[in-house]
Order: sequence, then structure tokens, then C-alpha cells
Amino acid sequence: MADRLKGLFILPLLLGGMVSPLCAAWVSGEEAIMGTRIKAEVWHEDESQGRAAIESVMQEFRRLDRKLSPSIETSEIAQVNRKAADEPVPISAEFYQLLKTSLRYSTLTKGAFDITFASIGHRYDYRQGIRPSSEQVKLTIPLIDYRHIRLVPDNSAVSFKHAGVRIDLGGIAKGYAVDRGIALLEKRGIRHALISAGGDSRLLGDHKGRPWHIGIQAPRDKQAMAAVLPLADSAVSTSGDYERYFESDGIRYHHIISPDTGRSADSLQSVTIIGPDATRTDALSTGIFVLGAEAGMALINRLEAFEAVIVDNQGKMSTSDGLANLGVGKKSKAANGR
Repeated sequence: MADRLKGLFILPLLLGGMVSPLCAAWVSGEEAIMGTRIKAEVWHEDESQGRAAIESVMQEFRRLDRKLSPSIETSEIAQVNRKAADEPVPISAEFYQLLKTSLRYSTLTKGAFDITFASIGHRYDYRQGIRPSSEQVKLTIPLIDYRHIRLVPDNSAVSFKHAGVRIDLGGIAKGYAVDRGIALLEKRGIRHALISAGGDSRLLGDHKGRPWHIGIQAPRDKQAMAAVLPLADSAVSTSGDYERYFESDGIRYHHIISPDTGRSADSLQSVTIIGPDATRTDALSTGIFVLGAEAGMALINRLEAFEAVIVDNQGKMSTSDGLANLGVGKKSKAANGR
């Protein structure tokens, strides 16, 4: 049975049944961290060493959760949100570099990817079906602007230009954690592995002589796939409107917030980005979801080493030039599993 990971399917059945509990060389583990399910699978000649490698990945995810979760009061990001409007806050070199990367992708996407969305985003509660009022959105919109973030390179500090600005790395942190996990596996000499964190996955090598087959979920049918991608040595990230959301008065409120409106971006159902590393595919999938199909696909087609599968709000699928040339999907193909 396929394993669904928030928009991505790992398809062992398409691999001739190579993933099997009877196959001692393949070792897997999973755990709930960073608000999602983390799964790691490695090929190792020694099962005990394989399990130790997977535990090192989980430890890394737990470390990054403690650092980057805005809901943990002692995390670096929580301290920045409390203090950075009053004074520059010294931060770790790792956090500083991740903020630099986030701002780079804000510039690349012309503000569509913007970690200051949290200035209004923290007022949404998708479990309780709570959204900010129109007045709250109106007052908060001026605070959503990545240019309100000031990085101080001399002492690796960050400050905010205005009180009320908040940041959230939910659009890049899981991808970064996936990349860190892969780096740890590589240091251990592992050459074939998969790490997934919700909608973000990275594949190390192939699946022992065959590609990994990654299925993209049809946004309106959890049992169907919009496309299947044969991949190796790649990262894949999917952003969709169907995981964290609620509906009210016929409107779907989900967690991908448009910086221009303070409301959920509504022109697409899902965006999947394929590229060399999960940090960048994570940021791009979020940014392109906000940009929309036309501007988002134009951006991807300008970037080297990245491809995209986009499903619009009518359920029509389009693919970037490189995937279309390989025959993956078809332009304007229905992707709702109907």
C-alpha cells in the first residue's frame, strides 16, 4: 500500500516490492517531530548501524525543532519574535544563514515567499476554524514585508523595523531539516536513502538500481495521484491547500498565506517542485503557490535544475518545460482524481 506523506506518495509497489520487512538491508523509522511525520529509510549492510543512522536523523530533527519552532518559548525564533522589534537579537550562525536564505527567496519570488506572513498567520487556528477579522487583517498587512527584517552581519544578529512583526520558517525549515538529515547519512557512508518530512522529501542515490517513484497526490482525492515521478538524487516539495485548512461560508482557509492579502492564496490547489536540495524546493513550492500558475511556472522555467508540477484551482495540471519534454503529465490535465 502506498505511503502518503502530505501530498507525496512513496510507491514501493512500483519498485518490484523491494521495500519489505524481510529485507534486512533496508532499515526504516518514523517519528512525529516538527508538527509532522518524519520518515527515514536507508540501505545498510549492518542493520544495527542503519538503525543508529536513522536515530541520528531523528535527533537532528528534534534539535532543529527546539531551535526553529515558534511555539516553543525557548527556541531562537520565539526569542527573536519577542525581542527583535526592540533591539538586535544575537542568533546562532545556523539560524542567521537560514534567515539569509529565506530573504534571498523572498527577493527571487518578489515577496511571494515571505517569512513575515506570521505577523497575521499566528491569528489563524486551523483546528478550531478560527481566522482573523477583516479589521485585524487590514491593520496587520503593513507588517507583512520581508524588508522589515534587518540582518546585522557583524555580530550575527537580527532586528525588526516595526513592533508586531513576526517570522515563521514553516515554508523552509522542514526542507532544511531534511537536507541536514541527508548530510548526516552521507557522513556515515550511506549512499541510498530517503528522508521525508510532511511534504518535503530528499532522495539519496537511487533505490538500489532503480529510481524512487514519487507520487503526487491529487489535491481533492487522497486516494488518487496527479502524477508519478521516477527520481534519484533529488529533492521534492509539495505545498497544497488540502492539509491544514478549514472551510467557512464556502471559502477554504489554509496555511499558505498571501503577503498581499493576509488571506489564504486561492489560485492553486498544489505546487510540487523538484530540485537538488529540499531547502530550496521547500521555499520555492511555497512561493510559487502564492505567485500562481503563470508567474510561478515562468520563474521555474528560468531557473536551472528545478522543475514543477502545478495544479490550479480548477484541478488542471501543468508541468515545467523539462518535465513536459520527458512526458511527465500533460498541460491542462485534470488532476482531481476524477
